[in-house]
Amino acid sequence: MMVNKVAASGLITLKLEDYWPSRPLVSFDLKDYLFQELILKEKDFRDAIKEHDFEQYQDKVLLVFCSADAIIPAWAYMLVAASAAPYAADIYQGTEEEYLRDYYRETIAGFDLADYEGQRIVVKGCGDRPVPPAAYLEVTARLRPVARSIMFGEPCSTVPVYKQPLVRK
Repeated sequence: MMVNKVAASGLITLKLEDYWPSRPLVSFDLKDYLFQELILKEKDFRDAIKEHDFEQYQDKVLLVFCSADAIIPAWAYMLVAASAAPYAADIYQGTEEEYLRDYYRETIAGFDLADYEGQRIVVKGCGDRPVPPAAYLEVTARLRPVARSIMFGEPCSTVPVYKQPLVRK
């Protein structure tokens, strides 16, 4: 009889990819509304916002940013938020990378540490979604005080990250 040593090892596999945002992320780049990619003209911007179809962001996370090197006044973000709020599930000022960093930080902060107390944890690394490196940093920092050990990779081939020191009696 073959024994699955990985299953019998008592390892907890944590796939950060499983915590990926459930709602689609869509971008709103203010660069598209700049005059000569330099400045934002208030009247032109207000007119463009009135004409923009914000219904397309229904139940999505709207990421509002400017990819051009321009100074964007705070009121511009406010105008976008005021128009998108009835439709978007969430509105975030920043890029997808910035959103994911903050999203994972908040998600990992909500982990119930009792589930990981004294456990051997493998944080899975490869997947179909680009989990930001910051998420791996966050999960390690959050679990280290309670975990017996933390490893990275697959249960059959891991990189040791942390091991609780043995307490000799």
